[in-house]
Amino acid sequence: MLMRSEPFTEVNRLAQQLFGAAPSGTWSRPTTMPVDAIRNGDNFVIAFDLPGVQADDIDIDVERNVLTVRAERRPIDLGDQAVTQLTERPLGVFSRQLFLGDALDTEHIDAAYENGVLVLRIPIAEKAKPRKVAVTAGQTGEQKVITS
Repeated sequence: MLMRSEPFTEVNRLAQQLFGAAPSGTWSRPTTMPVDAIRNGDNFVIAFDLPGVQADDIDIDVERNVLTVRAERRPIDLGDQAVTQLTERPLGVFSRQLFLGDALDTEHIDAAYENGVLVLRIPIAEKAKPRKVAVTAGQTGEQKVITS
């Protein structure tokens, strides 16, 4: 159903942790975002962690079964007198691309954003669901039902 398209995601996260730098993505070099992908009955559910991102700053595209999610987290504007003492929250552009299998109906993706989590629900395509096949046996026209 889903293929990972970023083989070095974990290596990049580990390097960021080792060197102590908070990731700061740009449009040309975005930072990845954590994701969970779960099959739930006839739906495929993908959850992206995007805390602090406004819903208007999230962009979702699907092209030829490639799902791309981009988001931008901007700094909080506290006025002219604010002096930063500590900065650990990553800012900038975040992006993730996932390859979706043909078994998913990308025409009917539902997206919801709440509490910093973007949840996409993608239905399983009808052609990919299990179905019953009727088999006619012999000359008498008896039918046996076989499930696949």
